[in-house]
Amino acid sequence: MKTYSPKKKDIKRNWYIVDAKDQTLGRIATKIAVKLRGKDKPQFAPHVDCGDFVVVINAEKIKVTGNKLDTKMYYRHSGFPSGLKKQPLKDLLEKKPTEALKRAIRGMIPPNKLRKEIMSKLKIYAGEEHPHEAQKPKALT
Repeated sequence: MKTYSPKKKDIKRNWYIVDAKDQTLGRIATKIAVKLRGKDKPQFAPHVDCGDFVVVINAEKIKVTGNKLDTKMYYRHSGFPSGLKKQPLKDLLEKKPTEALKRAIRGMIPPNKLRKEIMSKLKIYAGEEHPHEAQKPKALT
């Protein structure tokens, strides 16, 4: 008996739409990451991108629990001495409402060669409008 390994031509990609309004950041990010990676499909293989496309709307209306708006920090470093910059979640959601969700999902995807390909199938929009009506996305519950 041989082990089945999916090929790129065998993979059927579906489109899903997620309404992030009043959803918790981490809980919705895990569901999206599973769909993007394709772990819910029977032909999943970790070395092949088997995932589906996901469109997220209303990313600006996402919720977080507790004091995370003030205490959760996002860090980046310029590479120069004393180049560490930190930004609280509240400021990040005001300036770039889609970035917090994108970072949460990106952290759930394995850091390998497929990460860029997997993340390119994620489309996040701050409001209700999106240009993917032609793909007829199904609602992800």
